[in-house]
Amino acid sequence: MSKDSKKQIDCPSSQATDEGARIFGVITGTPEQHRVGYLTETVPISEQVLALAGDAKPTELFRIAAPCAGGGCKHFKGNTCSLAKRIVEGVPAVVNALPACEIRPTCRWFRQEGKAACFRCPQVMTDKSNASDFEKQIADID
Repeated sequence: MSKDSKKQIDCPSSQATDEGARIFGVITGTPEQHRVGYLTETVPISEQVLALAGDAKPTELFRIAAPCAGGGCKHFKGNTCSLAKRIVEGVPAVVNALPACEIRPTCRWFRQEGKAACFRCPQVMTDKSNASDFEKQIADID
């Protein structure tokens, strides 16, 4: 087996507490009109970085990647991420060029859905305190 075939697959919508978590983007704008600003290098999660979030959840301010949990995640059905599929099928694209993303080579969503996932990714917030009913449905939040 080649080294590349053993490459880790990352979830681009992870929690700060997930093992191997690192920030690859920062949420800019307002909660209603936000976009991800992609970093030129990922930043490992540390106590100092988490302190920057203040009272907010880190996932309200940062896009965080960590190794995909596969079958250990509620969104993983069969061999695919159902969240990525719901985003691509239900959310309109917000860009028409691939964002400069550091995790694309290992991103579960990109590997599964291709550039269609990337065209929607800049609007994704892992946790959004004022999520609409539509956003909750896409995210499969009970």
